[in-house]
Amino acid sequence: MASAELRYELNCSICLSLYTDPVSLRCGHNFCRSCIVSVLDAQEAAGGYSCPDCRAEYPEHPALEKKRKLENLVERFSSTQPSMEETRIFCTYCTKSPVPAVKSCLQCETSLCEDHLTAHNKIGGHLLTEPTDSFGNRKCSLHKKVREYYCPQDAACVCASCLLGKHQGHLVELLDEAFENKKKKLRKYLVELNLQKSEIQTRVQNLQDRKRTIQEKASDKRENISKTFMDIKKQLQEAEKKALSEVSRQEEKIVSQISHLIKKLEIQEDELYKKIHHVEEMCRVTDPIRLLQESDNTIFCPGGDEDTGGNGEEVSSEEDLDEVLISLTLYRSMRDIVSNVTSELGIHVPDILLDVDTAHRWVKISEDLKTATDSEEKQEKPESPGRFVDYPQVLSRCGLSSGRHYWEVEWNQMGECSIGLSYPSIEREGEESDIEYNDKSWCLYMYDGEYKVWHNSVTLALRVNPTCPTLGVFLDYEAGRLSFYELCDPIRHLHTFTASFTEPLHVIFCVDDGASVTIRS
Repeated sequence: MASAELRYELNCSICLSLYTDPVSLRCGHNFCRSCIVSVLDAQEAAGGYSCPDCRAEYPEHPALEKKRKLENLVERFSSTQPSMEETRIFCTYCTKSPVPAVKSCLQCETSLCEDHLTAHNKIGGHLLTEPTDSFGNRKCSLHKKVREYYCPQDAACVCASCLLGKHQGHLVELLDEAFENKKKKLRKYLVELNLQKSEIQTRVQNLQDRKRTIQEKASDKRENISKTFMDIKKQLQEAEKKALSEVSRQEEKIVSQISHLIKKLEIQEDELYKKIHHVEEMCRVTDPIRLLQESDNTIFCPGGDEDTGGNGEEVSSEEDLDEVLISLTLYRSMRDIVSNVTSELGIHVPDILLDVDTAHRWVKISEDLKTATDSEEKQEKPESPGRFVDYPQVLSRCGLSSGRHYWEVEWNQMGECSIGLSYPSIEREGEESDIEYNDKSWCLYMYDGEYKVWHNSVTLALRVNPTCPTLGVFLDYEAGRLSFYELCDPIRHLHTFTASFTEPLHVIFCVDDGASVTIRS
């Protein structure tokens, strides 16, 4: 057992044989010089070096340190192999006490110790091999002679007599040479396998690192989203307080006014009761002298009824809440919340307006400059050097030359429609003015239940069926990313273009066969 463990320690991990001219890397792992040189030469083509055992990386070709003590240990181990291996192969001639064999003779089919080997060597011409008790497979079953040759053509080990028979004229090799060549080929293949194993381990490690990075990024994103929604909840509470406060303020003001007017009217009502009572008493007087002597000033109160009527009209004109003011208060608060969220996300929502002076004569532009529609009638439009001549297209007024932007468009799901971005230097006529056939525009094409993306005459059909008329467009100018999303539930990513943008990017639409597309505010 100790011998087996020692042999394991003295084996090269690449060729799995005892070290030959052992050397070590800086990480401390040992290899045969020829084995590690083959691995490093193969790694050089891949652009980096690493240890096959621990995958320690080296920016330059690592130095190889010769291990003399290890080489001496291997030699001493090899010299004691026959006895230490406990092969249980004993000398055929030592019958009194078993003596481990050091060689076997294939012709004699005997195993020999050191002493009997010396005597046997005097015979000469016999083929010796490492101790073995399997002689049958070393001899030809047909001629009963030792197989000394290998025929690559038939992949068979043969004897000398076979060369005069079935294998006559075949190109053969000496068995030992073929054996060494096969081992050399296997060692070379083993180096390749170890290199592949190392590459796979590196890829697995990279994937594990990427997996961990994605998980950490997702965890951070969840925390950020939770924080964002906590902030939104706080802002919503503040917005609610503002709106409720405005309602309460108006209520308090109007109710106070109404209460004041009610109090005044109640006083007037009391005075009227008194006057009515007095007038009723006067009406019951039967003495004409007494009635006529009562001063008119004590009976009549000029303007009392008019004041009451005036106050009543004043109350009715101010008794409603200002619902517009309340709505504006709520709107401003909600707008600020959206503004804060988009600001934290680093996304700008541009106000995109279409440029009528670029619209093809069969493209109708809405009054708010938000909708482009394929028209059944030719539009009367003035001459313009920027107008598309051959294709039903239109550009936006302003371009985007930096930052992260997001906007939404809605397609009427009729005809053919393309949405995208384009440099303002796009041709206005000819084939290269087509949104799909030039290197200055990137677009998503929609028609008859299918999506395609186009750039510079190259198209890619997306394996997605349109299910929603509303689409989102995201541009990160500096990162060179243009992405399209279908705003279904859940939102679905359709495609992302990557490019190095060199000009401002304008929104571009192409509408045909009754198609219509609208920029959503």
